[in-house]
Amino acid sequence: MKPSRLLIAAAAFALFGAPSVYAQGLEIKVGHVGEPGSLFDISANEFAKRANAKLATKAKVSVFGSSQLGGDKEQMQKLLLGTLELAVPSTVMTSVVDQFGVFEMPYLVKDREHMKRIEKEVVWPKLAPLAAAKGYTLLAVWENGSRQITNNVRPIVNPEDLKGIKLRVPEGKWRVKMFQTYGANPSAMKFSEVFTALMTGTMDGQENPYSQIYSAKFHEAQKYLSITDHVYTPAYVIAGTKRWEALPADVRKILADTAKETQDYVYETAAKMEKELLDKIRASGVAVNNANKEAFVKASAAIYKEFGEQVPGADEMISIASKIR
Repeated sequence: MKPSRLLIAAAAFALFGAPSVYAQGLEIKVGHVGEPGSLFDISANEFAKRANAKLATKAKVSVFGSSQLGGDKEQMQKLLLGTLELAVPSTVMTSVVDQFGVFEMPYLVKDREHMKRIEKEVVWPKLAPLAAAKGYTLLAVWENGSRQITNNVRPIVNPEDLKGIKLRVPEGKWRVKMFQTYGANPSAMKFSEVFTALMTGTMDGQENPYSQIYSAKFHEAQKYLSITDHVYTPAYVIAGTKRWEALPADVRKILADTAKETQDYVYETAAKMEKELLDKIRASGVAVNNANKEAFVKASAAIYKEFGEQVPGADEMISIASKIR
């Protein structure tokens, strides 16, 4: 006589305990490209901790960093396909919606308080609807950070010092255009490939916030760090709308509210990390110098002009951001 399904279930319960609700498909995966210790990693894990405390048995947030779920572009595609619930992209958003390139404009964002005002006046009323039209739901704005240049050729003081330098940049066309304007030889490359490219000399240098530079150990492959602060890059908590709307309403509310609440923690952590990590990079033997930011601002006029001419609504967004400085 074959054992009944009830007996089989009872035996399984005795051996393994009650089946987990998460095994039934309510795992909320969060993908990002940051390495352990990066601001991305710290931010995503803090979000997961807070969200899981509220979700209880409704769902479980799991974080997958270090490009485990692919590079930024692959993760954005997975959001649309519904195979990934949340991602924390930055520059790659310009490849989805041109208008996100406003955050590629050099020296546009003054500081985090200014960024909060830009978020209110530009991100939510203008950029979020454009992302929605492409199938993405924006949940919150976090931070990637102010970007600095590292390389193995020379200290970068003025834009002309970049001439001929092979510089890795993220997968966004406006960053490529910006460094071309400065005279560098920029190439877009996945974050996960950068360390090897620096070690082998495929790339002379790269540009990233201190958190990304240190956590990815770029300082171990570079001689010079030039403090340019040329671009402040936000990070975004993004969902694919189709998958997002399929989640239970109470789960969506908890995730959205928690993502927004985590912003203050992200900003406070980022501010603290900046000085600490610069000191650590300097202590590792990397030569650090201050760039001539006025020269970089002057050299940036052409990229502002091109962005304004090519992207609908660009001039208006830049005007708003400038007025609320």
